[in-house]
Amino acid sequence: MTKTYKDITYNLKRSSRKTASIYIERDGNVSVLVPETLTDAEINSIIESKRKWIYTNIAEWEDLNAAKVNREYVNGESFLYLGRNYRLKLVHKQSTPLVLKNGYFYLCSDKSTSAKANNAFKAFYKEKGKDKIAERIHFYKGRLGVNPNSFSIIELKNRWASCSHKGNLNFHWKVMMTPMKILDYIVVHELAHLLHPNHTVAFWNEIDKLLPDYQERKQWLRVNGAGMDI
Repeated sequence: MTKTYKDITYNLKRSSRKTASIYIERDGNVSVLVPETLTDAEINSIIESKRKWIYTNIAEWEDLNAAKVNREYVNGESFLYLGRNYRLKLVHKQSTPLVLKNGYFYLCSDKSTSAKANNAFKAFYKEKGKDKIAERIHFYKGRLGVNPNSFSIIELKNRWASCSHKGNLNFHWKVMMTPMKILDYIVVHELAHLLHPNHTVAFWNEIDKLLPDYQERKQWLRVNGAGMDI
């Protein structure tokens, strides 16, 4: 539900959670998550108290996204996979629309229109993510003592990943563009939500046990996330 308080437009989501949280999403939108029992007046009070924080973080988001990369599907353009840049080569014929081999992305020239190439890259990241993310989940779930119900690689509107109350994990296909160190952080972050649904001190302590440098990884994603796009 989209609402406006004075000059701040935000997406409101009510749930059975016990505390209220405000986030600046990856697309720059403001999200407000609150308990079902909170009144509109109480929500407005929370937003007012966080006004300076909201505008500071929106300004930071705008600065970071000013350098967003706009890639073209032409020979020599670079595309990311697990933190490394690979140049694009257009070819006339191959068995699949897009392959990564010998240090290059090879894209069928008949798929080089923006829509077709975009779909080819998304399919590539989703397919590669099935095994890689499954591997990282398997590696960390025992260390956290959790067992997710399932995981999917999908198009998430403005988050890197999510965890449902049923224990289902969802990952944006764009996570496959990040370095392994950052992918591990995203995986551990969602697995930790199986223990602690909200971003409490206990939640971050769980992550710290496995990734003592998680703050560094979190900041890397914040600063470089805008470049993880096609």
